[in-house]
Amino acid sequence: MASVGASFILYATLAGGIGLLFVIYLAQYVMKKDPGDIRIQELSGAIYEGAMAFLRREYKVVLAFIAILFIVLLLAINVHTAIAFLVGAITSVSAGYVGMKIATAANGRTAHAAIGGFNKALQVAFPGGAVMGMYVVSIGLFSLSLLYYIMSNLPGENVFSAVGLISGFSMGASLVALFARVAGGIYTKAADVGADLVGKIERGIPEDDPRNPAVIADLVGDNVGDVAGMGADLYESYIGAIVSVLVIAAATGLSAPDSLKKIVFALGLAGMGIIASIIGTFFVRTSEKEGDPGRALRNGTFTSAGLVIVGAFLLSKFYYDGFSVFWASLFGLLSGLVIGQIAEKYTSGKAVEDLAKTCSTGVATNIISGFALSMESTVVPLVFIALSTLVSFHVAGFYGIAIAALGMLSTAGMTVSVDAYGPISDNAGGIAEMAQMPASVREVTDSLDAAGNTTAAIAKGFAIGSAALTALALFFAYVHAVNLNIIDLLNAKVVAGVFIGAMVPYVFGSAVMSAVGRAAFKVVEEVRRQFAEIPGLMDGTGKADYAQCVDITTAAALREMVGPGLISVLLPLFIGVFLGPETLGGVLAGALASGVPLAIQLANAGGAWDNAKKYIEAGNLGGKGTPTHAAAIIGDTVGDPFKDAAAPAMNILIKLMTVVALVFAPLILHLNGIVGIF
Repeated sequence: MASVGASFILYATLAGGIGLLFVIYLAQYVMKKDPGDIRIQELSGAIYEGAMAFLRREYKVVLAFIAILFIVLLLAINVHTAIAFLVGAITSVSAGYVGMKIATAANGRTAHAAIGGFNKALQVAFPGGAVMGMYVVSIGLFSLSLLYYIMSNLPGENVFSAVGLISGFSMGASLVALFARVAGGIYTKAADVGADLVGKIERGIPEDDPRNPAVIADLVGDNVGDVAGMGADLYESYIGAIVSVLVIAAATGLSAPDSLKKIVFALGLAGMGIIASIIGTFFVRTSEKEGDPGRALRNGTFTSAGLVIVGAFLLSKFYYDGFSVFWASLFGLLSGLVIGQIAEKYTSGKAVEDLAKTCSTGVATNIISGFALSMESTVVPLVFIALSTLVSFHVAGFYGIAIAALGMLSTAGMTVSVDAYGPISDNAGGIAEMAQMPASVREVTDSLDAAGNTTAAIAKGFAIGSAALTALALFFAYVHAVNLNIIDLLNAKVVAGVFIGAMVPYVFGSAVMSAVGRAAFKVVEEVRRQFAEIPGLMDGTGKADYAQCVDITTAAALREMVGPGLISVLLPLFIGVFLGPETLGGVLAGALASGVPLAIQLANAGGAWDNAKKYIEAGNLGGKGTPTHAAAIIGDTVGDPFKDAAAPAMNILIKLMTVVALVFAPLILHLNGIVGIF
């Protein structure tokens, strides 16, 4: 039976391979587009060089961490888990590289295509983002399922025992994702805040003005934070969801007749998600008359979701012989859509218009109102996460919870695609401004960018919602691994752990946002220095030193990412070894309970403040250059590290802590018996 299951694994590998072929097609399609005139190519090239220089320096640091943990796993756990960790980490690194390379090539091509109107620009920007989206899920499923197949056929192993070996894959993906998100978030927000505070407020020049020394760093930051960072984030979520399903399915072992079916159903659902996302990309188009890219992106998203629902129904009916897992996957997917739509509700439309009006009475009322709005925005997502947990557990136990997380991420290819399209459009607008292209071009790119802001909020909602369910599923796997029958809240050790865990997201968020503040301070100083010392810079006869700001933000981001990364890896080990597996269980539960609402609040606060600023810049409430506009800019700069640094890294934190605890469970049990305090 196990050998038959191993052959089924290859169908998932095939689906991943089809996705990789589609990625090659998309990349070639984008690269064949007209790159524009010399000035567009120069600007696009400068962004490309800055982004790749950042990645090269980041990966040197990350690879050092990977090497250290590989050796630790090799010595403390086993060689196969160490290899799985290495493959998971390297494929995550490759996702950032591939996505960034195409995104930085698509930005100038999008700006040039915008001369021809909305649809032509969209047909460059979206495929450019889809390279990242489809590569993330395709390389993930391809490499994970192939490694799983190989390890299932090792002497003495089968599809059940091999699951423990591939848990390291999820840990590798999570480690790289955390560094990519933290470093990318610090970089992009330090550059953005520095550019806005000096350029817009102090000097009164437009966004993306070539006179601003931080403008190239800002445009580079869009890629390292919202392309490479988001890609690694969703890659980690996607892999974590699949691994959690496999671990829970294998926990029952050969004693349950449907264990093999549980494994195959999960891999089949992931494979269908890739095919559905490929089909969905062909529905992302708009007419020149409508010019509504948001609607086009929603068409693609809902088409992909609809196809996954149909596929899950058929797979349940004709393979699983029951609809329990279908209901779990359906509710997970629908919950993801609801969470995304709630994020859109609180970061656009009337909510943002009302928030923008508070800017007329100053910065304080804008900050207070935005913070209150973000607190309110946590209610419905948390209710749906709770409902997903209850419904999924009712129909299929902890396996159902894991399937709900996988269902939520089954269309991750499309979700990442519509998110990665945003930075490309933003870059295209910056290039259009700096290249002094016609106003009609900037109108097109701004429309694409506005839709990108909304899709980014939706993608963050998906990431956070799936993080909660995946972390819960991994938590169950950890409890099983350390032989705990129950996490007793009447046990003082568990309660102490809950309080410690609830504190961790706040310490982590503080570290990330303080890092943004320190890096932004250096950028502000440098921009002020250049305006003061470079002759003719303000009147346009002098030339800004863009490279200096790029170097400052790169060095600061790489230096500051180490601390948060160490917290997430070392804390679970320290707690587990010295305070015991029960206390560590409380820590994981506490971090999950506080981290999810905090991530939602930070993400929606930043999104609301950002779009309130854009609403005013569109000519409402007096428009640019007014005190109302200045108050909105301050709100946006406060929200920048909220939504693009602390919030997205938060969901990686809770999963990385849990998967570290799961992978190192045997070592924790052994050492706690020797040096444990309690």
